[in-house]
Amino acid sequence: MLAFHSDAHSLALPPGHRFPQSKYRLLREHFEREPGRLRMQAAPAATEGELALVHTPDYVDAVLLGRLDAAQQREIGFPWSPTMAARSMHSVGASIAAARAALAEGVAANMAGGTHHAYADKGSGYCVFNDVAVAARLMQAEWSREHRSLLRVLVIDLDVHQGNGTAAIFRDDDSVFTFSMHGARNFPFRKEPSDLDVDLPDGCGDADYLAALDKALDEVWRRVQPGLVFYLAGADPHEADRLGRLKLSYAGLAERDRRVLAALHERRLPVALSMAGGYGHDLATTVAVQVNTLNLAAESWLAWQRMKESSA
Repeated sequence: MLAFHSDAHSLALPPGHRFPQSKYRLLREHFEREPGRLRMQAAPAATEGELALVHTPDYVDAVLLGRLDAAQQREIGFPWSPTMAARSMHSVGASIAAARAALAEGVAANMAGGTHHAYADKGSGYCVFNDVAVAARLMQAEWSREHRSLLRVLVIDLDVHQGNGTAAIFRDDDSVFTFSMHGARNFPFRKEPSDLDVDLPDGCGDADYLAALDKALDEVWRRVQPGLVFYLAGADPHEADRLGRLKLSYAGLAERDRRVLAALHERRLPVALSMAGGYGHDLATTVAVQVNTLNLAAESWLAWQRMKESSA
């Protein structure tokens, strides 16, 4: 399975900053030690034109040229630096590359991404540009040119935080269906309405979470027939996450991923994954959850290849 990484572009964070940027390097290094499951590639940078499919020109310029004011930087949660801008462009590029690969091969991944708090005109919550929104818009444009038809997109957002930026960007767009399942009392404290929102109480565990997921997916399939899916497979619902407030186990999160990927494969829906959030007290916990996610995605990719071979 193709998986795209962008951890070479690091953030200039002050000591003690709680954003765990090293998790992306640790995730890549894990699969370098266990080759064969992923075909890892360095992500290309998104272009300014690609960013402009979603983001306002003034905001893109502010990020790329270092014109973010102090309030904007506080809302994002990162100080501006040239590497912050470069990292953000490559993270979007990773989701673009993963989406193209998913349309060609069934399953692909961005080994970071899931920056769902970024709006068209601002960043927020450790999110600068909205990688999934840009990739969705670009895939729709490319599909329309090649196939002369509309590509409908589904966003399955299972990060523990609601995908407010994504919901706002696609609020009036019937071609993109946004589904977010998240902690009701967690950030962002002012939620934007997705096409389907499922709010979960603090302390929600495996059984209740999976029951809610099954019910929500049934609703999704009743309401949308997409041609491409973006899956934000956040590790932050895990019980040991500092910011999550839910109580899912390793096994529960693995079953979450298994159910989502099985439902997509059953319907022959290509999927581009992103890792989204994860803030374990022990960073190895977060990395382990995301390793599980990518291993399950690689198994789904293999099933796609067997299906293609059998139909050839």
